[in-house]
Amino acid sequence: MRRNWLKPDWETGLCIPNLPIDRFIDLGIKVLILDVDGTLLPRQEIHLHSSIILWIKEAKLNLDLHLLSNNPSKKRIEYISKQLNISFTYNAAKPSSKALRKALIDLQQDTKEIAIIGDRLFTDILVGNRIGLYTVLVQPIGPNGKTSENNRVQKLEKSIAALFGAGK
Repeated sequence: MRRNWLKPDWETGLCIPNLPIDRFIDLGIKVLILDVDGTLLPRQEIHLHSSIILWIKEAKLNLDLHLLSNNPSKKRIEYISKQLNISFTYNAAKPSSKALRKALIDLQQDTKEIAIIGDRLFTDILVGNRIGLYTVLVQPIGPNGKTSENNRVQKLEKSIAALFGAGK
């Protein structure tokens, strides 16, 4: 069966602090690849909301985590990774799979045991589906740790993806 590369395995309708971590464990997931901008914090921000820090702390009890960002600023992504004590890849050029494949070698897990979580269809979901990871689409996060009111890009991407058969 052919997979639609723009359709996530799980379209949550939630922002990341509201995701049930047990669902990943039940699915046999051992590693979470996390997008940064829009997923963990709003673009341009450097300080994580306490709800993200708590979610990450809980996730780390049972899962390995890695940040994978298209952001070209090593300094910014490294600063965010240090807040969470998580390894990171910056300037990933998603949906290109080169940086993700390199990170997967370091993580040493079967792709069936890895999920990628992000807020963008044409970067996070597309690259995850191309490699065969479990893909999770979340709502963009706002500065208050809740779903952002500004999700125009995601809505546009969903509209375009629907034209390619990735609609609900």
